[in-house]
Amino acid sequence: MRARRQFFSTLILVLCPLSGLAQTSGPVTIQPRARPTAKEPAAPKSNIRIDTTVVQIPITVQDPLGRFVTGLDKKDFRLFEDKIEQTVQYFASEDAPISVGLIFDTSGSMGSKLEKSRQAVSQFFRTTNPEDEFFLVEFNDRPELVSPFTTSLEEIQNKLTFTQSKGRTALLDAVYLGLHTMKKGRNARKALLIISDGGDNSSRYTESEIKNLVREADVQIYAIGIFESGAGRGRSAEELAGPGLLQEISEQTGGRAFAVDNLNELPDIAAKIGIELRNQYLLGYTPLNAARDGKYRKVTVKLVQPRGLPPLKAFWRLGYYAPTQ
Repeated sequence: MRARRQFFSTLILVLCPLSGLAQTSGPVTIQPRARPTAKEPAAPKSNIRIDTTVVQIPITVQDPLGRFVTGLDKKDFRLFEDKIEQTVQYFASEDAPISVGLIFDTSGSMGSKLEKSRQAVSQFFRTTNPEDEFFLVEFNDRPELVSPFTTSLEEIQNKLTFTQSKGRTALLDAVYLGLHTMKKGRNARKALLIISDGGDNSSRYTESEIKNLVREADVQIYAIGIFESGAGRGRSAEELAGPGLLQEISEQTGGRAFAVDNLNELPDIAAKIGIELRNQYLLGYTPLNAARDGKYRKVTVKLVQPRGLPPLKAFWRLGYYAPTQ
């Protein structure tokens, strides 16, 4: 890995990548890291859309077999904003701290799936950086912030131990609460991990409202959707639309949704998501378009194919909103 570089700017917008996971076979074995004592989170920011002089874009690179590719340099990337090439001023490939929100479904249909879902969270935690921080939102008829930001994994896991399934599924409201809570995160990199078994059937917020909010947020979203084969009988149209909803919400942010029909796969997939967050490049640039017009700007990353390597594929966030006056 290359030496870490610090990114200095008075105001920074972090955008998250569209990332694929390594398609490895067999269980993932990870050694847990030592944990520090809990720290107080930083004061909340005023909003999710942040004024910026430097745009930072985390990127994941894979080979044709879905394995992470490390060891690339700044010269291996070209970056475009609204089809205009930008100068990459900053580059790093490091395991930087992340603020992570867990969005955990506790609706009535999750009863037999809770234990494996808890194990998935445990495996995800085994990939963490000691400086990471976490919060936990549980949701059924309505979402609840069960644990605010903490660096104590034990606190989160203890809360999950007493989780019981009941009620309906307010998924969209839970995503809203997760994004709102994330404004208090102290780390530049931010991510939500959603674990749910169905579409929304109890939220106040609409799909359109949440999709717009997600597109504006500087938060990467991953989702694990538990959709067992043959379980669709008797479900509502909203519940049957669950896989598509999770996919669209995740892809808006540059993340991905994974549909699981075998509960035994849950821990392994969660661990792979955690590993991916530790294998990303970070590009930074000052946009040539300095207009503070609040408009959406599309970002494209192109790889300069290194000699001797098979064709590589990069994943990144698709764009961001410019700051306003």
